[in-house]
Amino acid sequence: MQYHLLRLSVKTICICLCLTVISTLSSAQNTYKFTEGLTVDIPYSYGREAIYTDELLSQYYQHGLPRPIVGKTWDGTSEKSLWIAAKADTNGFFRRQQNMDANLQQPNNPPGPGRVAQQDQTSRSMTTTYRGPRPSYLYLTYQSDKVQSALLNIRGNSAVLINGELHTGDPYRMGWLNIPIQLKKGLNEFYVRGSSIAAQLSFIKNQLIIGTEDLTQPDIVQGKNNQHLLLGIVLINNSNKDLHNLKIQSNTGNQKASVILPVIRAQSTRKVIVPIDASTIHSLGEILSDISIWNKSQLIDQKKIPLKSVNSNTPYRVTFISTIDNSLQYYAVNPALGGEKSGDALFLSVHGAGVEAIGQAQAYQAKDWGTLVAPTNRRPRGFNWEDWGRIDALEVLSLAKQTLQPDTQKIYLTGHSMGGHGTWFLGATYPDKWAAIAPCAGYPTLKGYGSADGLIPEKGRNALENILLRSGNQSDVVAYATNYKPLGIYVLHGDADRTVSVDYARQMRKLLGTFHPDFNYYEYPGGSHWYSNESVDWKPLFDYFKIHKRKAAIDVNHIDFKTANPGISSSYYWGTVYQQEKPLDYSHIVLTRDRERGTIVGKTENVEVLSLDLTDFDKNVALTIDLDSLNTITYQRNTTNESLIFLQKKDQIWNIIAKPSLDQKGPHRNGTFKEAFNHGMVYVYGTMGTKEENKWALEKVRHDAEAWYYRGNGVFEIIADRDFEANKYTEHNIILIGNSKTNSAWDILLKDCPITVLPGQIKIDKQIYNGSDLGGYFYWKKPGTQSRAVGVITGTGLSGMQAAGANQYFAGASGFPDYMFFNLTMLKNGPAGIIDAGFFTNEWKVNQK
Repeated sequence: MQYHLLRLSVKTICICLCLTVISTLSSAQNTYKFTEGLTVDIPYSYGREAIYTDELLSQYYQHGLPRPIVGKTWDGTSEKSLWIAAKADTNGFFRRQQNMDANLQQPNNPPGPGRVAQQDQTSRSMTTTYRGPRPSYLYLTYQSDKVQSALLNIRGNSAVLINGELHTGDPYRMGWLNIPIQLKKGLNEFYVRGSSIAAQLSFIKNQLIIGTEDLTQPDIVQGKNNQHLLLGIVLINNSNKDLHNLKIQSNTGNQKASVILPVIRAQSTRKVIVPIDASTIHSLGEILSDISIWNKSQLIDQKKIPLKSVNSNTPYRVTFISTIDNSLQYYAVNPALGGEKSGDALFLSVHGAGVEAIGQAQAYQAKDWGTLVAPTNRRPRGFNWEDWGRIDALEVLSLAKQTLQPDTQKIYLTGHSMGGHGTWFLGATYPDKWAAIAPCAGYPTLKGYGSADGLIPEKGRNALENILLRSGNQSDVVAYATNYKPLGIYVLHGDADRTVSVDYARQMRKLLGTFHPDFNYYEYPGGSHWYSNESVDWKPLFDYFKIHKRKAAIDVNHIDFKTANPGISSSYYWGTVYQQEKPLDYSHIVLTRDRERGTIVGKTENVEVLSLDLTDFDKNVALTIDLDSLNTITYQRNTTNESLIFLQKKDQIWNIIAKPSLDQKGPHRNGTFKEAFNHGMVYVYGTMGTKEENKWALEKVRHDAEAWYYRGNGVFEIIADRDFEANKYTEHNIILIGNSKTNSAWDILLKDCPITVLPGQIKIDKQIYNGSDLGGYFYWKKPGTQSRAVGVITGTGLSGMQAAGANQYFAGASGFPDYMFFNLTMLKNGPAGIIDAGFFTNEWKVNQK
């Protein structure tokens, strides 16, 4: 029962934190709680694909909205839903009671991390028709007697339109997302998307405050170096001015450490990194660190932050700076019994939805033969261990290997629920990293299990939507399940699981039975989704791990490997899918080598360039390579030539070629729009358009900053195009907001790009689309770099820009191609509104679909 108690305590902590936010904010001045509003059912669909629909936003952007009145239609017609009066209950929540089926009622209490299962099950039932939550909007108003700043806190929404400006929401009701806004004098309108919502405004006197409700905390581990710890803390700029050159300082055990802060943008929330020197702390328990913010000699705000001091033989947290966005993240460690030792095994355990990494680590008893490490997925819900959750897992694996120095043949992967999916996904995507994997109560693919962000559709409704869905092929592990063949697999599932049905485990058992020589399967009798710590810490599972070892590269003479995206996963030991013939379709290599005879024989599918590492062959040996029953290639291996060779298939003939230029596509930079959000991405927004276009660009940056912070515990730099200097950001990806006229950085970053977006027109090579309501996204290689990229969020006019504004590309596993364009009608008509989508060739040209 240890884990249940843990989850309860996490829930309790979250509730306490929410109350702390309210009391902290309200103590500064006052709080206004919304208790009355209007609600209406309006069709919308957001989820795990590039298309979204939202009829309210469509109406708002095209024609505006009539003022909501009880009994009137939301868009002024007689055929649409009517506005209905709504009142908050005693807990402050507006709950849907009209115009919805009884079986879709939300739980009586807002779900927190301790109620993951119930919410996931509810969300899943809602995906059948809508590909997302049941559509609902809530209309709230506030009459202000003056222009003033305030903090808006809404729980349970996916977004909110505030006086026409779109902001992100708090769908998981965490309570710590405070949005600084500027209220205008008179009527302020809030269109809140979602159901079961609580909302309030807080009026704060201070222009900058420290938020304590969403910390990224390191633990002070006795016996380790605690002089250079890092703490993540939230700062809220409630003013309408950017704040520069502030200093943040910590005082821990009379040891001070400080740093100059980056710019805190006007009316924004930013998590910053605080250095902690805990070198004088030698006692166990809670330790308070005094955090203060200074403007030169003026104290701006001050808070005491609790840290934990723990023994080195108990689970603890480690913070690190992520290469994704230079934000602070953490992972948890459960040390081996008797302490961490080099040469031990390493267990990577990936958590379920709503579970903290430290809770995941604490659910296991210490093992006497290895240390367990739990990454975060960037948030307790995060990205379903795909996209940036995948990168987080790989970052933590790399850090754990550096610090723990495990036996590389004894690295194992396991996880529960969403982490069970993460185990299936990471196991199939990187089969050469693990000795064995063990998915517990997991679903293999998001095509079958929708969770809170909806399902990935099985197929598109037209050819262009199929291109979008192809972008997410890597998510469908069932399609490349043969990658599991060299791994030991232990499948654990409760046979009475009502959250993630045991049918998913049985599906995978049936599939593995068709090809896998070594897997174990166990259904726990009467087991629910969580039946005890044995849901993850199951002795037979770890006994199974113990008898499996990862092969050394020299011992791997047969490769059977599939991938859909070389930019995500390209290699299995000595074979690499370097370039594809058809982008983002499945590539397959089956290769067998005989090192004594000097031969490699095999077949390929959807491979244009194949890379082979010949290191394990003796030097001064003549090699023969036969692929796809085509021509035989002879290669003289000697002491001077390269051990890594590249072969290209052209006109049904394989030839050895020089390594492709890094300016071409490859594992280092293979595209898809979402891949641009990496490598310390910097947002550059346009200021050269009309007043309305410039306003949209800045609002879009704010929206994405909020969404990235909420989804991924992340942060990115924001600069205006007029302040952009390319030489200052050579190692960063750039996210460009605007078009070639409204953003002056366009010509610097996209001068060789075949896509140009002008006022009223989009040019994609020779194809031209006209209209002021066209929007889109695309990815391009950053000039002068070998691995960095530019992501573009654009439109041909204000309507097109608005059409591109609300997409949830931060949803885990949603697929986006290299480029996609659409008109404003997509918000109502879905895929019919897409005008073009596709992939660049390996030479970055436009001629493949």
